[in-house]
Amino acid sequence: MVTAIVLMNADRMQIKEVAQKLVDMHQVTEVFSVAGRYDLIAIVRVKSTEEVADTITEKIGSLKGITATETLIAFRTYSRHDLEHMFSIGE
Repeated sequence: MVTAIVLMNADRMQIKEVAQKLVDMHQVTEVFSVAGRYDLIAIVRVKSTEEVADTITEKIGSLKGITATETLIAFRTYSRHDLEHMFSIGE
């Protein structure tokens, strides 16, 4: 599994709508509205780096209201939760 953290700036009047559109995407597992340099953070979990690229450039990139993005690719996950097990479909 590949995890990407997408940091976004959005038109302030469209933050709720953008967040809802993001969370409706099956590749996006969580969306956070945050204070600070960015407005929204989306966690993308997919099977391949190609799917990360498609999700960010085609799906997220096409959403109206997003003014800028920065994407971080996670190398490892350190968590008390077994994310790999939760998102596994029995492979």
